Formats: sequence, structure tokens, C-alpha cells
Amino acid sequence: MAVHALIPAAGTGRRMGADGNKQYLELGDRPILAHTLARLAALECIDALHVIVPDAERRFCRDQVVERFGLTKIRALVAGGAERQDSVRHGLAACGAADGDVILIHDGVRPFFPAAQIAALIAAAAVDGAALLAIPAQDTIKEVQDRRVVRTLERGRLWQVQTPQAFRCAVIRAAHRRALEAGFAGTDDAALVEWCGGAVAVVTGSPYNLKITTPADLALARALLAAGVLEG
Repeated sequence: MAVHALIPAAGTGRRMGADGNKQYLELGDRPILAHTLARLAALECIDALHVIVPDAERRFCRDQVVERFGLTKIRALVAGGAERQDSVRHGLAACGAADGDVILIHDGVRPFFPAAQIAALIAAAAVDGAALLAIPAQDTIKEVQDRRVVRTLERGRLWQVQTPQAFRCAVIRAAHRRALEAGFAGTDDAALVEWCGGAVAVVTGSPYNLKITTPADLALARALLAAGVLEG
């Protein structure tokens, strides 16, 4: 069983207020994406990385991230699609994984993922077909419509979902194929498996595993970097 990591990295800098794509913003001495890829590449349980970027950015990503930082475990830079779901589907088609392999899907702007949990995540996906990282919700969550509270949700049953998410290849390819045929768009890849009726296991993630999308996120990421969180 091989493990292929797909890393969608096509986000714009709109919410960040940046001129370019957010994954290339500097975090310490290198772009955010370079931190993420280097940490994934260092894991022995992952055999190959496939980075999914806009077609026009493939040369830039190869020169300024892959080659600049010696990321030799990256097998391909795949041209993405209009939406994240399209990009992941392109990655699934291009990665060459067998049905029995495990696919790990991770946001390129989440460099602080808990590396120690990835082997457990992969093992859960190999057994159950699909698994994700998540942490229990700490705050009270309310359903709101037209700026009025509809109801208070039961916090004990609510988890905040993160990436990486892991799947047996046959499971996630079938889910993406069915979603494309039906025109269904999910909020994450696990949602496609749920929509198909599949079960998704949960592995405890990390409160540090933030997705860097706003200036406040970037400031927090720089503080985490200074605190040595990436070394854990």
C-alpha cells in the first residue's frame, strides 16, 4: 500500500489582502507552502507528494519552492481547476495511485499539522475507507439565520474539522466521480464520502493546525513559528 499526498495550493490572497497567492507569503525564511511540503516530505509514511497549483504558476512553484528548497519527494505539479474540488479531482487523476493505496489530502496553507498523528490517520483510512483530523469544539455554537439565533447546537457532538484527510483511493475517486456527475459541491473531501453514504473516522488533530487565510492567521502563524511549534 502506497500513500500519495495531494496538496491543493491554488488559494488567492483576497482575504489576506495580498497581491499574490497566499501560499507564497513568507513565514520565517520561506513561503508557507514550502514549510507544509517539507514537513509532509519528512514523514516516512508518505511515499509521494503531488502539488496542485494553477497551470500558470507551475513553473514558479517548481523554481521558487520545489527546487529552491530541495523537495525531492514531490512527484508532480498538477494543474488545478476552477474550484478546490476540481483541483483535487485533477490530482486524483494524475497521481497514478492504485485503488488500494491511501490518498492524503492536505491544504497547502496548513503548515502546523500534527505530524505525529499522520500515521494513525493513514491507518484509520486504510481500515475504514476515510478518516480526518478534527478537534472538539470549545465554544458554544449557535445556528443563526438573518442575524437571529435559531437554536443552540449540542457542543459535545461538534468537532472542528481539519486537514489532512485520508481515504482509500477507490473510495475518494468514486466519491469525486459521483459528485461531478450529480453537480454536488462539498465543503471538504470528506463531505463527498458522507454524501455517498460512506463512514468517516475521526482522529484527534491539533489546536495549532490553523489554515492561514487572513492577516490575523498569518500573525498567529508567525508567533507559532517563533515558539517552535513547527519543530513538534
